[in-house]
Amino acid sequence: MSVSLDNDRGLLEAELQSPEPPWMIDTDGSRGPRALEQLSDSDVDPAELIDLVLKLANTAPHFSTETAAAQLHLPLQIIDELLWQLKDDKFVEILGENGPFSYRYAITARGREEAARVMDFCGYIGPAPVALDSYRSMLSLQIRDQPDVSSEAIRAALSDLVLPESAVQVTELAVSAGRSLFLFGPAGNGKTSVAKSIHQAIDGEIWIPYAISVAGSVVQIFDPQVHRPVEHVSRAGGKIDGRWVKVRRPLIVAGGEMTIDALDLAYSPSLRYYESPLHLKANGGTFVIDDFGRQRIDPDALLNRWIIPLEHQIDHLTLHTGQKFEVPFNLMLVVATNLSVDDVADPAFLRRMGYRVHLDMPTPAGYRLIFERYASKLGAQVGENVIARLLERYRNEDRELRCCEPRDLIERVRDICRLHSVPFELKPETLDLAWTGYFGNM
Repeated sequence: MSVSLDNDRGLLEAELQSPEPPWMIDTDGSRGPRALEQLSDSDVDPAELIDLVLKLANTAPHFSTETAAAQLHLPLQIIDELLWQLKDDKFVEILGENGPFSYRYAITARGREEAARVMDFCGYIGPAPVALDSYRSMLSLQIRDQPDVSSEAIRAALSDLVLPESAVQVTELAVSAGRSLFLFGPAGNGKTSVAKSIHQAIDGEIWIPYAISVAGSVVQIFDPQVHRPVEHVSRAGGKIDGRWVKVRRPLIVAGGEMTIDALDLAYSPSLRYYESPLHLKANGGTFVIDDFGRQRIDPDALLNRWIIPLEHQIDHLTLHTGQKFEVPFNLMLVVATNLSVDDVADPAFLRRMGYRVHLDMPTPAGYRLIFERYASKLGAQVGENVIARLLERYRNEDRELRCCEPRDLIERVRDICRLHSVPFELKPETLDLAWTGYFGNM
C-alpha cells in the first residue's frame, strides 16, 4: 500500500514497469523469490558471501556444509562453492566427510586472522543479505500485484467502531487509494482504533529480506518484534530463496516515545552493522504515528523529515561513513493527533497528506450505542436506566463524553465483579464505584 500523489504516479509506474527479476510460483499459489542456483547468480558481491561464511566459521571449532547452509539461508551448492574457495585460500580446512556432498570444516589460524579483519568492517553473522535493488524490485512488484481493497473490506474493518458516515467515507477513500491519512480531534475518541482497523482491511502477506547489502554494509530488515512470519510457508523443495521470509503485512505504531533517531539507520559500533528505521520495517504495511506533536522532538523537525518520502515515495538514509542511499517508502501512513492542527502541522505538510478526518466527541446517542455494543460483546445486559443515569452524571459533573469511556467503565465493572466473585452485571451501584475508580472523587 503506497503513499502517492497524482503528479508522482508516473515515477512509481515507471519503477513498476522495470524488468522483473526471475520469479517462480510458490506451492501455495503465490509468487516468491527464486533461489540462487550458482554463485554467479548472486545479486550481491560474492566476496561479501565469502566473508560471511568465514565469519561464521570463526564462531565454532568445527562445522558442516549443512550447518553453514542452514544458518546463512543459502543453498548447499552455493555454500559448497564458497567453502572450497576458502579452502583454496587456506582459511578453512577439511576435517572429513559428513555425508553425500557434505564435509566437516574448521577454520585455520590464517582464517582467524582474516576473519578478525573482516569483522572490523562488518560484524553481521546471519541470513545472507540481498542487494538493495532486489529489495526495491521485490517490494514494487508485490505492491503492484496487491489486490485492490474493497469498500466492503474497509467498512467491515471499521464495523466495531461508532463513526460518523462522513468519517467512514473519507477513510474508505484513503485506504482504497493508498494515500496517507491525517486523524485529528480530542483525545479518547478512536483515532488509534481507526488506524489499527485500517490495517485489518489491507492485512495480507509479503516477502521481505532478512537483511540488505548496501556498499558492503549490512542493514537488518527483519525484526521479530514487528514481523510475524507466516507459518508453514512452502519452500517448494528448496526453490524459494531462503534469504527472504514471508510475513504478515507489518503494523508499526510509534507514539510519544519516538525520537528523530528512530527514523534513521541505527549503527551498532560493537556489532558493526545497521538496524533499519521504523518506516523501512513498515514497508508494505501500515505505519502509524500516534500522539503526533507529543514526541520528544519538535513537530517541525518531524514534518520536515517526511516531506520527501510523502512527495516521492522514497527516503534517503545515510551510512556512518557518510554515504547516502535511497530506499522505498511504500506503506500506508496514518498520523494521529489530539492537539490543535495549527500547532503541529503546517500547510505544506497537510497538502502532502492524502486525506484528513476529524474525530470529535460522541453525541449522547453515539455514547449509548458504544456502551451497548461493548456490553453486548462481553455478554452483559444493560439495564433500562443505566446509561441514562451515566449520561446525567456526565452533565452534572460537566464532563465531556469520550468514545473510549464506555469501554473503560465496563472493564472496571468487570474488575469489581471479579474481585468479589460475583456474576458480571452492569448495576448502578457497581458503575458508581467504577466511575469513582476511573475519574476519581469529585
